[in-house]
Amino acid sequence: MQNNRNFLIAMVLSIAVLVGWQFLVVAPRMEAQRQAEQAQKGGELQTPTTPAGTDQKEVVAPAGRESVVPAETPTPAQSATREDALNSDPRVAIDTPSLSGSINLKGARLDDLRLKNYHVTVDDASPTIVLLSPEQDKDGYFAELGYSGKEAGALPGPTTLWQAQSGAVLSPDSPVTLTYTNDKGLTFTRVISVDDKFMFTIEDSVANGGSTPVSLSPWGRVVRFSKPEVASSYVLFEGLLGVFGENGLNEVTYKSIEKDGTVKPEKAANGWLGTTDKYWATAIVPVDQGAFQPTFRYSTAGRTFYQSDYLADPMEIAPGASKTFSSHTFAGAKVVDLIDHYEEALNIPHFGQLIDWGWFYFITRPMFHAIDWLYRFLGNFGLAIIAVTIVLKAIFFPLANKSYQSMARMKNLQPKIAEMRERFADDKVKQQQEMMRLYKEEKVNPAAGCWPMLIQIPIFFSLYKVLYVTIEMRHAPFYGWIHDLAAPDPTSLFNLFGLLPYDVPQMLMIGAWPLVMGVTMFVQMRLNPTPADPSQQMIFTWMPVVFTFMLAHFPAGLVIYWTCNNTLSIIQQSIIMKRNGTKIELWDNLKGMFRRKPKTAKG
Repeated sequence: MQNNRNFLIAMVLSIAVLVGWQFLVVAPRMEAQRQAEQAQKGGELQTPTTPAGTDQKEVVAPAGRESVVPAETPTPAQSATREDALNSDPRVAIDTPSLSGSINLKGARLDDLRLKNYHVTVDDASPTIVLLSPEQDKDGYFAELGYSGKEAGALPGPTTLWQAQSGAVLSPDSPVTLTYTNDKGLTFTRVISVDDKFMFTIEDSVANGGSTPVSLSPWGRVVRFSKPEVASSYVLFEGLLGVFGENGLNEVTYKSIEKDGTVKPEKAANGWLGTTDKYWATAIVPVDQGAFQPTFRYSTAGRTFYQSDYLADPMEIAPGASKTFSSHTFAGAKVVDLIDHYEEALNIPHFGQLIDWGWFYFITRPMFHAIDWLYRFLGNFGLAIIAVTIVLKAIFFPLANKSYQSMARMKNLQPKIAEMRERFADDKVKQQQEMMRLYKEEKVNPAAGCWPMLIQIPIFFSLYKVLYVTIEMRHAPFYGWIHDLAAPDPTSLFNLFGLLPYDVPQMLMIGAWPLVMGVTMFVQMRLNPTPADPSQQMIFTWMPVVFTFMLAHFPAGLVIYWTCNNTLSIIQQSIIMKRNGTKIELWDNLKGMFRRKPKTAKG
């Protein structure tokens, strides 16, 4: 029994350490991110590294073919608000059921995008999410396509002014055509279309109207001038990423790219690359551009920026001939079913990995789909979480039933174990031998009581991951005061849950649901006899209090899961103990808490 208790205590303390790390490290970062989402935008301009749209020096590519390298194109420093930046260049409006914004005709950049159906806060009257912004904005963030080549004249790049039909508006039913002709007789035609969600399709054609062949290399890039307040935490990946051929997912955190400066994965014939946040992402997918060299970059020269780019191998276009190049650009919310649809419908390799399911994706992803499936029937993600809790309890019922039965038999063995210890008080080795004999005769496994806890650990963290990274859970309401299952309970005991007119420090935000969870944990622990060891008694007494404070800063959906799981465990354990003739210690333990201890005699 002593070994069993020690093992249980070790497991609980391990969980406490992990939960404490989340409470002390991740929770403050989450709060900083929520505040950052509401910050106003504004800033100044410098130009990042770009696969330049002008003639470049000839170099030898890894495959031994002629290619070009990205180069810097300095521009004067400027300062502008987002609105001023949007008015500084001619634009084509974007209006879809999911997106609003515009395409900058200077560079044909996708640099103005709002997500119509997502707001900064749970209040639908709050501003919609700004995903992409012009380069002049301090949080500039854009996607861009262009060409590099040798002796091909001024090729489309950051400063190219494309022509569009007057009054054109990009919508799912109305593609937009842009044109540009350079001084060498090359005519570039770009047809941009968009679906009703977040995927743009770009069809580029190049007609050589000159008298000499030209060699062009398509390139694309996603550039960002700032990074999220919460970047690359241990729970969530945010940064530069891509999938290239058979090499699988490449992830480069902001911290690592700031250290390395440049990261060059291996060349590939297919794949995608871009930048991902917690809920949003921007990614470019080259379709029929041949082999390309992906690169992740970071620079502080003039202005800090982060860039994911690719440069395709050169393609020759003879006089009078033309070539067509295709690509997709995703810019929007990382909706699970939508991302999976794009992966299958557009044949984008491993596009689903745009969502960070973590190392335990084989648990996390099925957990999400189970909750999402139940949500479609119940209409509320909180009810879906409760339903999943019940289903999981049913699935693991045989194991938990066996565990609780073993615990009940262990409790019934306590008189024999106490008698044996008195008999062999001076022989610890004999004590262990007799104890093992008792366990064997009574068919009791001393470690069986740990299984419910061990099972709960991966479920706990997979649910935490689902609540933390999936946009479906963002701003998902429950009932009453819970308006966002992915955020902590907003109430606090210390202002009587909002009845008293003052704000409470973040550390004291102990809401109603965490208190209910603490009560269920307290009751569950009091079903068993109080340990004789004083240090174990202290843990036994204070653990529900500690967990209440810790889980108060976790997503409300996770606290609801833990509360329901505890309640079901209390019912199950009580029934099993009663069937095995084992005394339920709850009332005795409660009375013992208030019983006055006898005074010790003074010598």
